[in-house]
Amino acid sequence: MRQDLRACWLLAAALLPMAAGAADACKPLYLTFDTGHMGVAPLVAEVLKRQQVRVTFFAANEATQEGDGSLGEHWAPWWRARAAEGHAFASHTWSHAYWRADAGTPAAPAFRVRPSAGPREGQTYTLSAAGYCAEIAQSADRLQQITGKKPLPLFRAPGGKTSPALIAAAKACGWAHVGWSPAGFLGDELPSERHSNKALLAQALQRIRSGDILLAHLGIWSRKDPWAPAVLEPLLVGLKAQGFCFRTLDTHPDYRHWIEQPR
Repeated sequence: MRQDLRACWLLAAALLPMAAGAADACKPLYLTFDTGHMGVAPLVAEVLKRQQVRVTFFAANEATQEGDGSLGEHWAPWWRARAAEGHAFASHTWSHAYWRADAGTPAAPAFRVRPSAGPREGQTYTLSAAGYCAEIAQSADRLQQITGKKPLPLFRAPGGKTSPALIAAAKACGWAHVGWSPAGFLGDELPSERHSNKALLAQALQRIRSGDILLAHLGIWSRKDPWAPAVLEPLLVGLKAQGFCFRTLDTHPDYRHWIEQPR
């Protein structure tokens, strides 16, 4: 692990821009984290604080390594600390409910979903548009209860799986969907046997462009060689050295006006 980490740091350093004053022209990026098993959450917080990077967290009440949900009492102090540091929050649905298919009618849309958390984990069932909106709202309400900070009126569907009907239904009840940029898929949920941390770091540093929304997680059960300990800090250092800066999604040009609307 130490050799891999050293290699990642050396790679980031090798990609530093040579032109003087490259850091003066800030090129915004929007780093986002979805919840997961939370095993790397303390490390992520430490790195973000050290690098003075603010991000947007999309939270669901997912199962964690401690047995509590990621929005349960065990993790409440962690979320409060992130709020105090100025990070932004948004919903990832309460039960991490994957969209599977549209149902209902155009006049009364409904959606087949399959949660990966909660009492109905692994079951496929139908939610009305109002039921899906309640899934979004429950996570946002819990975040506000924990942190005292109002989450953004945004959500991210688990896996990014949506349909035009789902996006329209969510927007009708006050929630705009946020995906991620193609180059912003940082690969932390890919199998490490085929996608090494070194390769993922190199790819990100080469492909990411100004305005991209980046996606990572606070822990992926299936990845054997965790991404964050090896890649996160070298990635931030390397991107900042290329003149990038990090912003929360309330400043994103595609969402800023939506967020500013009175509700």
